Amino acid sequence: MEAFFYAVPAVMIAGLLCGAAGLVRRSRRTARAWRGGLVAQARCLRSYTTVSGGGDTVVGTTLHHVYEFTTREGRAVRFEEANGPATTLEGDVVTVHYAAGRPEEATARVPARGRLLAESGFLLLFLCAGIALCVLFMAGVHAMSAGPDGFLP
Repeated sequence: MEAFFYAVPAVMIAGLLCGAAGLVRRSRRTARAWRGGLVAQARCLRSYTTVSGGGDTVVGTTLHHVYEFTTREGRAVRFEEANGPATTLEGDVVTVHYAAGRPEEATARVPARGRLLAESGFLLLFLCAGIALCVLFMAGVHAMSAGPDGFLP
């Protein structure tokens, strides 16, 4: 039974670490596209919404946009981006930023390096706090189950 109190926080830590890795990967990709220095005009081909949750949980919606643009070399690139502005509709033309070597990682987000850093930093702190709470919980379980000499029976 005691293993349960170690296994559940360990699984939660693994999930939080995966979330942190995804956050860092997404932030680096966006920053790389902004630093790439190349811009193009893209057309919004489609916008749609996905819904998650429901029942006993909070319902969350995510707005997705599918864009297509042509690189300087003449290559047509299509990419999808989540959490874009609700004011962008199908057929709208937007400016996209991309790096020469990775045009498929383009972004239609307006460059805001400070905001990206602040958002990513805050979310990383939140995830690290969750990891710390799990570790403290595991340490508390261990301390409570240890014998008088500090070792498990």
